Amino acid sequence: MILVVRRARPGDAGAIARVHVETWQTTYAGLIPDNYLVRMGREERTGFWTQALARMHHGSHVLVAEAKGVGVVGFSSFGPARANGVPLGSRFTGEIYTLYVLPDYQGRGLGRALLRQAFTSLSARGLDSALIWVLAGNPARFFYERMGGKRAAERIGSFAGADLVELGYGWRDLPR
Repeated sequence: MILVVRRARPGDAGAIARVHVETWQTTYAGLIPDNYLVRMGREERTGFWTQALARMHHGSHVLVAEAKGVGVVGFSSFGPARANGVPLGSRFTGEIYTLYVLPDYQGRGLGRALLRQAFTSLSARGLDSALIWVLAGNPARFFYERMGGKRAAERIGSFAGADLVELGYGWRDLPR
């Protein structure tokens, strides 16, 4: 499989939305309320990503992973760390906001490629550490551990009427 990781363009919004919806519906089944997942639609997500790609600013970026002959099969968004409930003294300068790869393409190095490129981009912008939030029940947390992330925080967030435990995995020194 030939893979290209590149910066997202406005025309990628629909493809990113497809990956977003499909990965949420498979990954989060049983973790977040089913009624939310059932209502998720590509059209609404395409609108969201169209706006997000148009207003990329303040150092935020979106990358896509493309497989030859298939198109976009994964994406990641990242930028400066947001105020996100990280305990005092463990401040991270960068944040991985999203990282999703279609289930059929997981385990092929796409997530690793997206995460490494995000780290490289953050580091090039002077952001030397990063954090990503993941639902405690999401098996992706083991991927972040394999990628060197250390559990740095925990929070309870409310989403779609449910209280969800999220774990923050951090990297203190991003590769330069």
